[in-house]
Amino acid sequence: MNKLILTAASLALVASTAMAQDVVRMGTEGAYPPWNYLDDDGNIAGFERDLGDELCARAELTCEWVVNDWDSIIPNLVSGNYDTIIAGMSITPERAEVIAFTQEYTPPDPSAYIALTDDVDLAGGVVAAQTGTIQAAFVADQGWTLVEFATPEETISAVRSGEADAVLADKSYLEPIAAEDDGLVLLAREEQIGGGVGMGLRQSDDELRETFDAVIGEMKCDGSLNALIEKWDVASTFGDC
Repeated sequence: MNKLILTAASLALVASTAMAQDVVRMGTEGAYPPWNYLDDDGNIAGFERDLGDELCARAELTCEWVVNDWDSIIPNLVSGNYDTIIAGMSITPERAEVIAFTQEYTPPDPSAYIALTDDVDLAGGVVAAQTGTIQAAFVADQGWTLVEFATPEETISAVRSGEADAVLADKSYLEPIAAEDDGLVLLAREEQIGGGVGMGLRQSDDELRETFDAVIGEMKCDGSLNALIEKWDVASTFGDC
């Protein structure tokens, strides 16, 4: 964890030099509760909406939200369709070759499995995961049979229909689903396969990255980031700065 406390004056200075555009467009998936989702009115909601709005307010930035499918979320950032990714994206060396990341705004979240029964044979069965995720890469690395889907909802549907024997995804996403559906079982087995979650930006946007990085560090140290993590129950909290 970066042990960083900024004064209001220094933070304002960083923010004032970061902006070459009038509006920062915040890209998210809008389909991965409690991280990000669309509410009944079609508005983006969830942990990352609350976090992103707070980051922009503290940095005195005008921000707009953009919904983008997960499987093209990095290419569309690079091509300029929005300016950040804030979508439950784990920081990995492979992704860092293409985009830049802020420091993590949540610690690593364990990955878990949902299945129809608790005696499922993961190695001998079919495991579903969302395309382009650390979970899909993990299943492939195990040499198991992997079936990939564009959205997290499709992975759950595949288990319900028998197309897959289990889903591997973030525990914070699967746990509420298992709690609400008596036909699905959250397995005891968990995997620690990802780093922390951070904001993605174009590699050329150093000033904007530094701005968000500074505010994330401030929120870690004043306890407000932990408060949001606890509110939405997306991961473990950070220790003291």
